[in-house]
Amino acid sequence: MSDAVRIAILISGHGSNLQAIIDAVEAGRLPGVTIACVVSDRAGAFGLQRATRHGLPAIHFPYPPRSAGQAARRMRDAELADLLERHGVQWVVLAGWLRVLSGQFLRRFPNRVVNLHPALPGQFPGLNAIERAFQAYRATSQAGLPGETGVMVHLVPDESVDAGPVVAMESVPIYPDDTLESLTDRVHQVEHRLIVDALSKLLTEHRQPAT
Repeated sequence: MSDAVRIAILISGHGSNLQAIIDAVEAGRLPGVTIACVVSDRAGAFGLQRATRHGLPAIHFPYPPRSAGQAARRMRDAELADLLERHGVQWVVLAGWLRVLSGQFLRRFPNRVVNLHPALPGQFPGLNAIERAFQAYRATSQAGLPGETGVMVHLVPDESVDAGPVVAMESVPIYPDDTLESLTDRVHQVEHRLIVDALSKLLTEHRQPAT
């Protein structure tokens, strides 16, 4: 019986972290990992094109508008879990997925949903974390002194936003001469490396037999 681990990668946008994972799988840096499918809630997400270029199932999975209410969201989350299970998915990687998954979904993949967030634990949860860190630095920093933001990879045990057991984290400096663009580039470089390192750690441990 194969011990390959099948993962789904959920995205909402450009998919640069998706690309980092694809590259790592193809280069053998995530041995025994198969990308079962790539899912986006946005039809125009460039990440879906990335997936198609690499021969991966690329699925647009739209959600109802917020006005439809929480019950409709939870129902759609259940349908998403059904979809992933049909693809044999064991682990779910949120790599720029901009929706909070309901407890109903998370219970289908207990301790097997991984999120990448461009901030350190407890800092700037939610959207636009890099921009908010940059603005906070500009508002509070002393002249000439660097600041700090970072990247973390964590498990998603519940509906808390960008919170859960941390798998890996790394600080990223903010320099006095940074622009938002230069800081964003530096954060993304760390994201691309850290998500691969964290998945390697998690999935290697997953494949090891219990003692």
